[in-house]
Amino acid sequence: MVLALTVCGIVVALVVVGLFVFGLRRRLIQRSGGTFDCSLRWDVAENPDTGGKGWAYGVARYNGDRVEWFRVFSYAPRPRRVLERSAIEVAGRRLPEGEEEMALLSDSVILACLHRGTRLELAMSEDALTGFLAWLEAAPPGQRVNVA
Repeated sequence: MVLALTVCGIVVALVVVGLFVFGLRRRLIQRSGGTFDCSLRWDVAENPDTGGKGWAYGVARYNGDRVEWFRVFSYAPRPRRVLERSAIEVAGRRLPEGEEEMALLSDSVILACLHRGTRLELAMSEDALTGFLAWLEAAPPGQRVNVA
């Protein structure tokens, strides 16, 4: 009986510590500001599947001429993907269809992009999308930016 209670206590303590580390990591990512909730689908086919597969929920952070994308459910301190402003081409936007509506946050807008020849999709709120497009268009003089 004592052994079972001890094991249960250890399991509960590990779960609490794990949740605390998730929260602490997110707080550290957001500390410098310029963050927004953003789901990502990397290496998308020419005609994307609307079945909701391939989306990863994350947090994106502006960092100079880059957007750093962090997975939410990860302990990694570094971004999973880094998108450079000069390499992003916006191919279009659309609303979630089919099962994508359940896989993404409510009121998300999907932005189809190319980054160094790789097709990707970013799903974010309308406000975040407005900020993202403004950030793209605010490139320093001499940089080419392709916004459709």
